[in-house]
Order: sequence, then structure tokens, then C-alpha cells
Amino acid sequence: MVVIIQARMNSTRFPGKILKDLCGKSVLERVHERVKAAKLVNEVVIATTVNSEDDAVERLCKVLSIPLYRGSENDVLDRFYQAATLFNAENMVRITADCPLMDPLVIDEVVGEHLKQGADYTANTLKETYPDGQDVEVFTFSALAIAWDKAKLASEIEHVTPYIRKHSDVFKLCNIECKEDLSAKRWALDNSEDYEFIKKIYDKLYRSGEVFHMRDILKLLSIDKTLENINNHIQRNEGYTKSINNDFVIKPLER
Repeated sequence: MVVIIQARMNSTRFPGKILKDLCGKSVLERVHERVKAAKLVNEVVIATTVNSEDDAVERLCKVLSIPLYRGSENDVLDRFYQAATLFNAENMVRITADCPLMDPLVIDEVVGEHLKQGADYTANTLKETYPDGQDVEVFTFSALAIAWDKAKLASEIEHVTPYIRKHSDVFKLCNIECKEDLSAKRWALDNSEDYEFIKKIYDKLYRSGEVFHMRDILKLLSIDKTLENINNHIQRNEGYTKSINNDFVIKPLER
């Protein structure tokens, strides 16, 4: 199982966020090490852009010996498709680099169900019950290839999986739900308030050589109820919502 982590420096809301420090390592390194801790993961690669800002991502990957693909900034579907092709991914996991609290146990849960069901696409986001920042999508290369060929809307091309998610008549879709609805919790990194929240979580829970889990974060939040006030006012999936509201058809020659 290949994990492809989407990463870029040129974030609209919080530029350079993936190289911000969390207990002595960058956000991107933390995402990578947490993903690597998943037992059902064989390979982890990073897909970034050809923009000069992302030369820093390439330098970091070279230092850490992390496989890397560089492609289009805006056509993220193509970037993902080319990365999956390059690394011969028959099934793949999509993780974004703004999830430094990603729980490897959640990854294993979604991957395990995907393989068990023989699904085309399995996620824990078709119905959102996990905290924002615990988003996991697993899908086959054949499903990705169809989306890459058929997707025409900007929102489908900028966000990789919307075409698959919208076509349950074509693809076998599966969803994993959390035992408790935690969808109101915000653990993703999109702006400075998120970084302040996540940094406090790391400062309190991180121990060298260990991976803390979702249950540990929930326990901490139950003890210190002020932490969530830092960023819980921010809308979930703000970027995708903006794409939907401003959607348009991509002409074939533009892609």
C-alpha cells in the first residue's frame, strides 16, 4: 500500500506551514513519521509542485531519503495520478501534509476495510465523524485513472477525489465511521490558530521515539478544555467549499 502525501509551500491561508516546527522537526516530517507508523503501509511518497517555492520540499526529501514527485500546482488530480503511476501504486492512500496529528491506527482501520471490502474507494469522510485532520482516503489506481480521464470541473481537478465520490453508480464506495461523532473537532493545519493549537498538543504529548494517538489527544482535551477555543471557530473544508462555490468546467486543452 502506497501513501501519497500532498505537500506544497504556497498555502493561501498560511504560507510555509508544512515546514513549521513541531518539537524539533517540520510539520511535513511529523506527518511522514506518523504515516510510516501505520502497519498496513509499505511505502510513503510525497507529491509536491514544480514551483520554485517547493524546492525546499525537495531538499528536505533528499536529506530524509523520502521518494518525491513534482508536478502541477493547480491540477492536483494530475499530480496525484502521475505520482501513483511513477510509484506503481495499485492501491493508494491519500493524506495531506496539513495533518500532523494523523493517527496511524486510523489509517490502518480505513486501509483494512478497503482491502476487506474490495472497494474502489474507502474513506472516513463520506460521512464526517472523525476530527478534521484525521481524513484518510484509500482508492484503486483504476478508479483514479477513470477520474483523471473523466473529471472536467475545477473542483474535481483541484481536490483529486470528488469525481470518484460523486459517482457511486460507477465505483464501489465504503465509509468508516467513528464510534462517536467527533466531526466538530478541528485538528488540521490551515492557519496560524491551527498551528498554535497543534503546537500545544505536541508540547504536551510528544515523546521522542513514540507516536501519540487520537485517544491521547481526546484525553488531553477533556482535561484542558481551553485548548479547543484556539481554533474551533474555523470552518471545516474551507478550501473545497470555496472551489464548489466558484466551480467551472476545465476545457480539454487547458489540462
